[in-house]
Amino acid sequence: MLLSLVIPVFDEEDALPHLLGKIGPILDEIDCDHEIVFIDDGSRDASRRILAELAARDSRVKILGFSRNFGHQAAITAGLDFASGDAVVVMDADLQDPPELLAEMVKLYRQGFDVVSAQRIGRDGESLFKRGTASLFYSLMRKAVDERLQPQVGDFRLFSRAAVLALRGFREQHRFLRGMVAWLGLKEAILPFHRPARVAGTTKYPAWKMARFAWTAISSFSALPLKATLVGGLILTAIGVGYSALVIYEALVLKTTVRGWSSSICFQIVFSGATLTAVGLVGDYVARIYEEVKGRPLYVLGETWNVPATVALPPRSVRVSARNPAEPISGEDESCPSNPSIAAFSATS
Repeated sequence: MLLSLVIPVFDEEDALPHLLGKIGPILDEIDCDHEIVFIDDGSRDASRRILAELAARDSRVKILGFSRNFGHQAAITAGLDFASGDAVVVMDADLQDPPELLAEMVKLYRQGFDVVSAQRIGRDGESLFKRGTASLFYSLMRKAVDERLQPQVGDFRLFSRAAVLALRGFREQHRFLRGMVAWLGLKEAILPFHRPARVAGTTKYPAWKMARFAWTAISSFSALPLKATLVGGLILTAIGVGYSALVIYEALVLKTTVRGWSSSICFQIVFSGATLTAVGLVGDYVARIYEEVKGRPLYVLGETWNVPATVALPPRSVRVSARNPAEPISGEDESCPSNPSIAAFSATS
């Protein structure tokens, strides 16, 4: 059995030495072969250099270097595209997804589960606002996207080979992998865990990014906002008809047409705002359709390590250059050992 780890990386130079020092011994204790697929999502720090040095020393490490930042979901997609394992685990690089759970995940996979999802039952190092918005996010996703979405389950998951092949069939531009997993309806096991604080660095998902991610999830998987707009429009129309009847009554029966001028202005503002909101909402959906129809790549690989140039590219992906895995890194001693352990590398970095 081959176990693949898919780890997106974006500006994690401070966290990577901790990750590399911890993950090696844990993988060595699991009774299976393994590989690690790192996806550098356009990092601006030394993350890519650290990963490149690791790949030069260990052929089990694959590096996919994006030409720019394409986002966390695109990075996971690329990792799943190039992972070769019978089981594939997606996890973050900041050690908030504890590698200690890998052995239990593999155990559940061997019991026949296609998906093993790690569920957060506690969050260390996060503010009350962060925990509250996270709970609101999952509640909203279950109601607006798919009730099969597991609460407090992120992208820290193990997938069987069958699940990976199924997920590779989803090539839409605006991606919400948690929704895709729920939509597939595969046999899933839930593994509760207490989420630790980041080992180093800062979060790459502030509140505004979470809000944008939530909107992408809703608009990509549900027409609920459009339906809600329709219902809201009908309600406002009914109010408008009622108020129009009142105005006609005042004009024809009471002969008082001046009273209600202020409320008329208020209604005009409400209706105008509702109209613009509805038009903007429809425009956002149309824009997403437009972006989808263009069929642009989900990601662009600028550099790769330990990924042969002859490997066929998945649909909607581009490789602008392919690095020869045997080519030494700039400034690197060509006589470096070819395949020491990850733990050994981290001890010297």
